[in-house]
Amino acid sequence: MPKRSSTAALRKAWNKGLRAVTGQVVRAATKVARDATKDVVPGLKKTPPHPSPGLGDWLSGLATARAGMRRFRLFRPTGLSAGERPPLIVMLHGCGQDPAGFARSTRMNRLAARERFLVLYPEQSRLANPQRCWNWFETESGRAQGEAALILAAIDQVCLLHGADRERVAVVGLSAGAGMAALLATLHPERFQAVAMHSGVPPGLASSATSALRAMRGNAGAAAVDGGTTWPPLLVIQGNKDRVVAASNAFEAVRQWALAAGAATVHDRRLQRGKRLPMTVVDFKRGGTVAATLVEIDGLGHAWSGGTAKEPFSDPTGPDATAMIWRFVAKRFATRD
Repeated sequence: MPKRSSTAALRKAWNKGLRAVTGQVVRAATKVARDATKDVVPGLKKTPPHPSPGLGDWLSGLATARAGMRRFRLFRPTGLSAGERPPLIVMLHGCGQDPAGFARSTRMNRLAARERFLVLYPEQSRLANPQRCWNWFETESGRAQGEAALILAAIDQVCLLHGADRERVAVVGLSAGAGMAALLATLHPERFQAVAMHSGVPPGLASSATSALRAMRGNAGAAAVDGGTTWPPLLVIQGNKDRVVAASNAFEAVRQWALAAGAATVHDRRLQRGKRLPMTVVDFKRGGTVAATLVEIDGLGHAWSGGTAKEPFSDPTGPDATAMIWRFVAKRFATRD
């Protein structure tokens, strides 16, 4: 009897433990499936608040290409007419960000409402990168090129359905988004009139996650560049206190663009606006045309310069990066007009 009782108790404990483990596995699998569905199918994820209420529409969309699907958000200012063909700014967020948070941090929508342009925010999926980083460095596997194609598909959709002017498109990015923005501009230079990198790594320095970390620390050396290559004009904004992306990457980016264009350093100036952090601005020109501009900001870390307070990766004490980017881009758009 004692032996039977012991066996029955052991079987009961075993079954109880098995049910508990099975329940945990089922719950984990259900959560993974639910998260995966939310990342692929629009509308199932709870819609975040409009980052710029009262200024325009905050539209959702889904871009598809050979690499899969990506959600995007589009800000369309109030008051645009049906036949109007506004310029388009493509904003690529950094790691740990999403379109709504990036829009709040940069306040690009507020500027778009005033200047009458569209703002496209492609969204990286957690399935593609757990931290929502754009995989700008995965060039060896082809993943980076696949994500670039998805972003181009989103641009095409906005131009087709919302009337954006294909001849006036600029791409802007922060951190991993900056790396992807620069890669897009070099892979498809004919698609963009300007590119702006904020705290990112230029192309050619990484082809995997391991080499990306080395590049971010400033230990990747220099990339080979062919002179005479036509790339859209580049604006680089970089803080000299950045502990995530070394400032040497900013110098490497403008070196690449200057070498490709056959440009030389023309003007080096020191600026400070009010009580904001001071900056050094260096232009690289060929003749009277700017190939690249470097803005190095004293005391700025890994954050959007002049961004909204209390937003991640956003520093209100820096000069207004959003305004600087628009001035740079608007000059290039004017030549297309």
